[in-house]
Amino acid sequence: MKNSATYREIMQQPAIWRGWADDFGPKLAELRGWISAQNPDEIWLCGAGTSAYIGDLIAAALGADPRRIRAISTTDLVACPQNYIRKGLRPLVISFGRSGNSAESLGTLDLLDSFLPEAPRLNITCNGESALATRPAAHQKAIILPAATHDAGFAMTSSYSTMLLTAILLLDEGLTPAHLTSLADRAEALLPAYFEAAQAMPRPERVVFTGSGPLAFAAREASLKVMELAAGDIPAIWDSNLGFRHGPKSFVNTDTKVFVFLSNHALTGQYDRDLAAEVRDQFGPETVLSLGADGDIAVPPTGNEVMDAVLFVLFSQALAVTWSHALGLNIDDPFKGRGTLTRVVSGVTLHTPEAL
Repeated sequence: MKNSATYREIMQQPAIWRGWADDFGPKLAELRGWISAQNPDEIWLCGAGTSAYIGDLIAAALGADPRRIRAISTTDLVACPQNYIRKGLRPLVISFGRSGNSAESLGTLDLLDSFLPEAPRLNITCNGESALATRPAAHQKAIILPAATHDAGFAMTSSYSTMLLTAILLLDEGLTPAHLTSLADRAEALLPAYFEAAQAMPRPERVVFTGSGPLAFAAREASLKVMELAAGDIPAIWDSNLGFRHGPKSFVNTDTKVFVFLSNHALTGQYDRDLAAEVRDQFGPETVLSLGADGDIAVPPTGNEVMDAVLFVLFSQALAVTWSHALGLNIDDPFKGRGTLTRVVSGVTLHTPEAL
């Protein structure tokens, strides 16, 4: 397990964030000023798969922001541009991409060129040679993350966390690079305990991750990590803590593990704890494991919901690698020999709209 690229990419995250705080920090004020100067009608957060979940999480965390911040996956934008693009609209389009070359990233750039050429763009990518990094456009900036974030493993780990943290630093002016350094210290202390807990835990037949608000989308990313690295052999679902009762709880059987992410918001956290208690009562105490300030696994609060979410997702990364190894899979390429999934999605044909 420890010889895998994915394990190393998980463990390197605190060091990456510390270095990025030093490198990115001096550019932060200028980039925030550039975003403000664009005066966009909306801010779109765009990506595919895990990169889309970045947008979902941030949009949920900044729902009260007076700027209209929307998470629009590139998979939706490319397939249904008529639902998002309208004449006269000038959004700021923030695109996320580990490879920066996925078909949907290219399709989004094509749509912007054709139908929203005056829309400003901010591309955040881990690949300095990608289309997101190098393709020219008016009113555009590109942020190239440290090369180490261009994960070699199948699953996005340090790429996910560093793109997410970069974006929240840009959009939440209450944060500073020092918050990133503090987060790195917390993560460095938690990661060994996370792997120890994962290795001590019996591997379940099914897995559920739940959370409220932004943490629901941390749960979404967590469930994907487990399913990806288990090559689908451990089915995993996600939901909000209130939403889970409305049908998805039927997924739980006697060999399911339910991980509940506990919010540090006083009101929200009550709903989270209520669900954890309910599932324990109905399915047994071993069914549930909560994470949070007073959870079964203690995760000290950071004071920021997005940064809290990152610490929860790190736990799912540890689970996913541990269980992938236990299943005898190639952690860095769990679908090797199957030909069904690849590290960068392939086989997508882009269709060009004639008009919108």
